[in-house]
Amino acid sequence: MNNLTAVTDFLLLGFSDIQELQLLHASLFLLIYLAALVGNLLIVLVTTLDQYLHMPMYFFLKNLSLVDLCYLSVTVPKSIHNSLTHSSSISYLGCVAQVYFFFAFASAELAFLTVMSYDRYIAICHPLHYGALMTSGKCHQMAAIAWLSCFSYAAVHTGNMFWERISRSNMIHQFFCDIPHVLVLVSCEVFFAEFVTLALSACLVLGCFVLMMISYFQIFSTVFRIPSAESRAKAFFTCSPQLVVIMLFLTTGLFEALGPIAKTSPIQDLAIALAYTVLPPFLNPIIYSLRNKELKTAMWRLFGKTYLLQK
Repeated sequence: MNNLTAVTDFLLLGFSDIQELQLLHASLFLLIYLAALVGNLLIVLVTTLDQYLHMPMYFFLKNLSLVDLCYLSVTVPKSIHNSLTHSSSISYLGCVAQVYFFFAFASAELAFLTVMSYDRYIAICHPLHYGALMTSGKCHQMAAIAWLSCFSYAAVHTGNMFWERISRSNMIHQFFCDIPHVLVLVSCEVFFAEFVTLALSACLVLGCFVLMMISYFQIFSTVFRIPSAESRAKAFFTCSPQLVVIMLFLTTGLFEALGPIAKTSPIQDLAIALAYTVLPPFLNPIIYSLRNKELKTAMWRLFGKTYLLQK
């Protein structure tokens, strides 16, 4: 290791180096990014400006949309830029920053999904206690704790991975500085320390997953006791897509973080990475806005006021 040159930048080799395929990748990523950007910005705008949506559910949804915007912006714009410029490089500090913010926003995504499942559990299963348990002050406290703890958590992992300068190789076989692929390049001591930290983190992730599953189990148990078939169907079709996104995000993320890289093909590895980096921020606005009558009504109110002001 002492005879090797310290790495100054990395090569991101997740996609083909054929120019036509790079342009196709850039076009698809740009469309997905713009769609997610518009959807999440609309949710943030509407939940902020519409006074009828100043409720805990929409407060947490606004935070989730902010997380999704940042989460997607950590990886996708750089990948689009590299494809359009036919480059594959990212600086050493750029990779460190990407790892840090990816850790922070991925954990924030999990934190707010967990809090939102708890909020729905209280609202549906204990409606009489909802006002006392989910006050504005408590909601802001939970959001502040989620943001601060996630950035602190990211600092621990990033410091753990980069406390020793990487000197082995600069090739990362992914479209961003993915944690397992960066770990392949570090020394054995760093790899062991970070793998143990990731394993402990996986226990926390599983704990959040269990809490979410318990919340949704209680929600469905309560919903199925509702006499109205229409209300049952509405609640089921509202919660089931959320569960799909949660399962997709957690299962693929855990598999990528703790699974054996050597036993997965490049295409499979890329598909898994896309499933937990690109799809959740893209799908969340569709699930939480297009299927929500209150949000759609608020959007029409906002657009109506904007149109009248322009006249």
